[in-house]
Amino acid sequence: MSLFKKLFGGSDSPSEPQVELYEGFRIIPDPIKESGGYRLAARIEKEVEGQVKSHLMVRADVCHSAEEAASAAIFKARSMIDQMGDQIF
Repeated sequence: MSLFKKLFGGSDSPSEPQVELYEGFRIIPDPIKESGGYRLAARIEKEVEGQVKSHLMVRADVCHSAEEAASAAIFKARSMIDQMGDQIF
Protein backbone atom coordinates (compact mmCIF):
# COMPACT_ATOMS: atom_id res chain seq x y z
CA MET A 1 0.00 0.00 0.00
CA SER A 2 1.44 3.39 -0.92
CA LEU A 3 2.17 6.13 1.58
CA PHE A 4 -0.60 8.41 0.21
CA LYS A 5 -3.21 5.68 0.51
CA LYS A 6 -2.19 5.11 4.11
CA LEU A 7 -2.33 8.83 4.89
CA PHE A 8 -5.59 9.62 3.11
CA GLY A 9 -7.51 6.39 3.64
CA GLY A 10 -7.42 5.07 0.09
CA SER A 11 -8.30 1.46 -0.53
CA ASP A 12 -6.88 -1.16 -2.87
CA SER A 13 -10.28 -2.83 -3.22
CA PRO A 14 -12.43 -1.57 -6.09
CA SER A 15 -15.66 0.18 -5.18
CA GLU A 16 -19.03 -1.29 -6.10
CA PRO A 17 -19.94 -0.44 -9.68
CA GLN A 18 -22.81 2.00 -10.06
CA VAL A 19 -25.85 0.44 -11.72
CA GLU A 20 -27.96 2.67 -13.94
CA LEU A 21 -31.54 1.65 -14.73
CA TYR A 22 -32.73 2.86 -18.13
CA GLU A 23 -35.81 1.81 -20.13
CA GLY A 24 -35.97 -1.56 -18.34
CA PHE A 25 -32.25 -2.25 -18.88
CA ARG A 26 -29.46 -2.32 -16.30
CA ILE A 27 -26.25 -0.57 -17.34
CA ILE A 28 -23.18 -1.55 -15.32
CA PRO A 29 -20.14 0.54 -16.32
CA ASP A 30 -16.86 -1.38 -16.21
CA PRO A 31 -13.99 0.78 -17.55
CA ILE A 32 -10.97 -1.18 -18.78
CA LYS A 33 -7.56 0.07 -17.58
CA GLU A 34 -5.30 0.85 -20.55
CA SER A 35 -1.84 2.41 -20.74
CA GLY A 36 -3.29 5.76 -21.86
CA GLY A 37 -6.27 5.84 -19.49
CA TYR A 38 -9.54 3.90 -19.28
CA ARG A 39 -11.42 2.36 -22.20
CA LEU A 40 -15.21 2.75 -22.22
CA ALA A 41 -16.92 -0.52 -21.38
CA ALA A 42 -20.23 -1.50 -19.82
CA ARG A 43 -22.47 -4.51 -19.39
CA ILE A 44 -26.05 -4.03 -20.57
CA GLU A 45 -28.54 -6.44 -18.99
CA LYS A 46 -32.25 -7.08 -19.16
CA GLU A 47 -34.49 -9.85 -17.91
CA VAL A 48 -36.28 -11.41 -20.89
CA GLU A 49 -38.76 -14.26 -20.34
CA GLY A 50 -37.28 -15.06 -16.92
CA GLN A 51 -33.67 -15.10 -18.16
CA VAL A 52 -31.12 -12.34 -17.71
CA LYS A 53 -29.67 -11.41 -21.10
CA SER A 54 -26.33 -9.63 -21.12
CA HIS A 55 -24.31 -7.71 -23.71
CA LEU A 56 -20.76 -6.45 -23.20
CA MET A 57 -20.24 -3.08 -24.86
CA VAL A 58 -16.61 -2.09 -25.42
CA ARG A 59 -15.82 1.14 -27.24
CA ALA A 60 -12.58 2.47 -28.73
CA ASP A 61 -12.93 5.70 -26.70
CA VAL A 62 -10.35 6.20 -23.93
CA CYS A 63 -10.75 8.65 -21.02
CA HIS A 64 -8.22 9.92 -18.48
CA SER A 65 -10.09 8.72 -15.37
CA ALA A 66 -12.21 5.70 -14.48
CA GLU A 67 -15.05 7.98 -13.34
CA GLU A 68 -15.06 9.85 -16.66
CA ALA A 69 -15.00 6.54 -18.58
CA ALA A 70 -17.89 5.16 -16.50
CA SER A 71 -20.00 8.26 -17.09
CA ALA A 72 -19.29 8.21 -20.84
CA ALA A 73 -20.03 4.46 -20.99
CA ILE A 74 -23.47 5.04 -19.44
CA PHE A 75 -24.17 7.76 -22.02
CA LYS A 76 -23.07 5.49 -24.91
CA ALA A 77 -25.07 2.54 -23.54
CA ARG A 78 -28.22 4.68 -23.32
CA SER A 79 -27.73 5.68 -26.98
CA MET A 80 -27.27 2.04 -27.95
CA ILE A 81 -30.46 1.06 -26.09
CA ASP A 82 -32.38 3.87 -27.80
CA GLN A 83 -31.15 2.73 -31.22
CA MET A 84 -31.35 -1.06 -30.85
CA GLY A 85 -33.67 -1.89 -27.96
CA ASP A 86 -33.95 -5.65 -27.35
CA GLN A 87 -32.01 -6.35 -30.57
CA ILE A 88 -28.85 -5.73 -28.53
CA PHE A 89 -29.10 -9.36 -27.47
